[in-house]
Amino acid sequence: MQRLRLVLVCCGLAALASLAGSPVARGAHLATVAAPVLKWQRGGCFSNYCQTGWYSSPAVADLDGNGTPEVIWGSYDVVALNGADGSLRWRGASANRVWPGVAIADLTGDGTPEVIAGRNGDQLTVYSNTGTTLWTRNPFGGGELRTLAVDDLESDGQLEIIVGRASGGATKQLSVYEPNGTVRSGWPARRDGTPGYGWGMYNQNVAVADMNGDGFKEIFGPTDTHYITALDRAGNQLAVSSIYGADKVWSQVGVHVDQAADLRGYANCGTEHRPNFANSAPAIADVDGDGTPELIVVGDVYNCAIGDPDGDLYHLPWILKLDRTRWSGSGYDWTVIPQAKPGSGPLSQDYNVIQNSVTNVALADLDGDGKQEIIYPSYDGRLHAYWLDKTEHGSWPYKLPGSGIRFASEPAIVDLDGDGKAEVIVTSWPQNGGGRIGQLHILDYLGNPLQAVNLPAPYGDDWNGGLGAPTVANIDADADLEVVVGTTSSGVVAYDLPGSAGAICRWCTGRGSNRRTGVAAAGSSYTFAATPAAIAIARGGTATYRIVVGKEGSFGSTVMLSTGAAPAGFSLQLTPSSITPPGEALLTITDNNAPGPALPGTWYSFTINADGAGLSRSVSLRLLVGGARVALPLVRR
Repeated sequence: MQRLRLVLVCCGLAALASLAGSPVARGAHLATVAAPVLKWQRGGCFSNYCQTGWYSSPAVADLDGNGTPEVIWGSYDVVALNGADGSLRWRGASANRVWPGVAIADLTGDGTPEVIAGRNGDQLTVYSNTGTTLWTRNPFGGGELRTLAVDDLESDGQLEIIVGRASGGATKQLSVYEPNGTVRSGWPARRDGTPGYGWGMYNQNVAVADMNGDGFKEIFGPTDTHYITALDRAGNQLAVSSIYGADKVWSQVGVHVDQAADLRGYANCGTEHRPNFANSAPAIADVDGDGTPELIVVGDVYNCAIGDPDGDLYHLPWILKLDRTRWSGSGYDWTVIPQAKPGSGPLSQDYNVIQNSVTNVALADLDGDGKQEIIYPSYDGRLHAYWLDKTEHGSWPYKLPGSGIRFASEPAIVDLDGDGKAEVIVTSWPQNGGGRIGQLHILDYLGNPLQAVNLPAPYGDDWNGGLGAPTVANIDADADLEVVVGTTSSGVVAYDLPGSAGAICRWCTGRGSNRRTGVAAAGSSYTFAATPAAIAIARGGTATYRIVVGKEGSFGSTVMLSTGAAPAGFSLQLTPSSITPPGEALLTITDNNAPGPALPGTWYSFTINADGAGLSRSVSLRLLVGGARVALPLVRR
């Protein structure tokens, strides 16, 4: 059994407590995250231009099993690139655009992954690992395939392909294909003649997971209505709680801002609002760690007396249970959704001005407390992050900097520096034309900007940005990770992330994994955090820090905790000394020195380190002994 060791290192810093201190951003993240360094660009481009990239997130996988990762991305062509230098491995040519992230999965069970792409022209194509077209199907007879996922629907070891159509029609929004290209029995669905409401799916509008632990996956598809289609593996509609009436299914129970309208079955338009889910990419996670997953979907709330899009008001998230009731638990209540912040309305929904913002939600534990936060971009030009208390902590929401209107991609979320707090990586895009370019942003867990670098200049076009989620992975021979971006006008771009060798991915590609199911890829690691970051005590006092060691995926090692020597006159107590994650310990520091004057105060800073499973973790903490606390008057201008 592998053991982890925790080491406490202390040093004293004398400092005079004064009325003014060093300015620190609200909830600022003190660890250093290095700026991304451009590695290569124009991956998949031609000699004089790059095909236009859309909302497709790159994938990273070792397609040929040689130990060297490839980067796979779709714009119109699907390309596989050498991760180390961006050179072309193969190209699957097409005149039809790719909207969803390409999926990577071993469909046939032979140990070799296939590449699955959805395109305009109602095309579903499966490529071999060398780029040979294995088969192409037209699932719906027209429209665009913007919804794509791959999963094992009955846990039998065989994967299925789930697709959805971006075109009108009250039924048959989703279909399922077997690995050989045959349509699964019972699909497409919802079937003609069955109850409910639905329409097109105009983004990556599907999430797939086993919601009740029975070994079978459920499929959730928000549509261009205020209804969500929910289906079992055979295409049958899922029943809802009897609070909505007898024998009803998900697609019969509309979603509204107010739960009273859900129960009533309709909204009083003009005074009661409801969401549209046309562009809503949902996600699934166990938000509070109680063992039961929830569905999270962000809706475009509008005034139904005016209609969509003219009556659009704001984006907000819902958390729903398998029986379609609104979630509450662990002291949190989402039967009432959060209040929208001022300035949450759309800046533009005219794609002639700027390409549309789509609500791809990501779920991750940002602060290391074991609970999931809800992170998503909005048409208000901001990236939002909601905690389960229905508030945005720290500096969230993050307003994208730059001239004109700018929108954000779905984020990637990764703990780059191993401090137990996750960084948020997102790309942006500007208004069309004018030579404008978007940026690659790295934020701390409280929404404070850490780094921002410009994306490359457009190549053969007049603007450039990143519409799809960036992907964080190791694409070369060194230990550090890279971030890979599919851009509108410079092909695939890769950046090195210096110092990220021990990083932990939490949501590291579009829709959470290469299967694009709206569920984060399972890992095997541990998280490590200590709170609070700083404590002030009187001389002779005691400070207690909470140490949290979390479990990710199948991690099963024992975590051994220990402390180094205490500073002179201090005693340290750490209880317990052994944890099998998840678990907590308390570190108590007592000042045993003789009482003295409060001033000057003395700062002690120390670092807690954890090492194990080939990964290192560290957290910096501070302790102020003595000093004076002064309340400053509020100054108004």
